[in-house]
Amino acid sequence: MSIIDNAARSRFEYDVEDRTAFIDYRRADNVVSLTHASVPRELEGRGIGSAMVRETLDLIRARGEKVVPACSFVDAFIRRHPDYADLLAAR
Repeated sequence: MSIIDNAARSRFEYDVEDRTAFIDYRRADNVVSLTHASVPRELEGRGIGSAMVRETLDLIRARGEKVVPACSFVDAFIRRHPDYADLLAAR
């Protein structure tokens, strides 16, 4: 499993067991607003969402970008994992 930036659909995709979890985004310059995270119902409760957010944030960090956690799930993840706080864009 690894995250794929599907720029044509403006979302990061995470394929698991022939299903696709994703995080929708908007990009402006060097800032990525993560707007909505979705995990297929049959995959819920297995940590897929957290793994997807972690890989997405790692990719954003590797690209030298900043993030706006507009999605409540992503926002909560960053609050629980302060090692990602450096990615937050000034608001």
